[in-house]
Amino acid sequence: MKEHDDKTARYAILSHRWGAEVNYEEMIGLMKMEEEERGEVKQRHGYQKIIKSCEQATKDGYEWLWVDTCCIDKRSSAELSEAINSMYRWYQNAQVCYAYLNDVGESTFPTKEDCNKFDKSNGWPEWFVRGWTLQELIAPKEVRFFNKDWVHIGSKWQLAPMLQDVTGIPSKVLRSGLAGKHFCVAQIMSWAANRETTRVEDRAYSLMGLFGVNMPMLYGEGKKAFQRLQLEIIRISSDHTIFAWNPPIPRT
Repeated sequence: MKEHDDKTARYAILSHRWGAEVNYEEMIGLMKMEEEERGEVKQRHGYQKIIKSCEQATKDGYEWLWVDTCCIDKRSSAELSEAINSMYRWYQNAQVCYAYLNDVGESTFPTKEDCNKFDKSNGWPEWFVRGWTLQELIAPKEVRFFNKDWVHIGSKWQLAPMLQDVTGIPSKVLRSGLAGKHFCVAQIMSWAANRETTRVEDRAYSLMGLFGVNMPMLYGEGKKAFQRLQLEIIRISSDHTIFAWNPPIPRT
């Protein structure tokens, strides 16, 4: 079997909001399952998402596709830590990133806030308020958005001005990445201010790539993860704006 890495292989990568997913163990054991169990897995929305993204990658001429839900063996803490520390680079080196917006039914990208339709995510698709999707929007050279039926509804390049309004990220970063640009720590942190993660620790872990730092994963450490992130940033940077940063406090 020929081995590939993220520098030599041409591959597509998926960015999405997690739901009922298929994990690594289930994927590699699919053919050994009893028919009923295999049928249950294949009925999951997460399995259909993998199949549809594979079909899109094949249509675009890519032999390889990376999907976080089934390509990381989370039973191995070493593999999980390596994957999280490498995640930004993997998205950065992908030829294309497919951003799947599972709550968009229209065949065009939403052009204005709709708090009735997206009442749980500040009036925009939920993809835009998740923590991990921040780096998945910035890192790849090309991001293509798809609605829930896998209809293409725009690219990061085409939608940059609108995405700037939605995310607060300057369009020049959306179009050409962070390399060579000088943004203060507080400004980059502000892009993540209103985003959420399921695990408290992931608020910090999902930002490592944006600041070019690495650190071990310690799930269970809670808010200490963010303190460790700040210490790592201070260690490589003399940018004092990090001391001016405070996460937003809910107001009554």
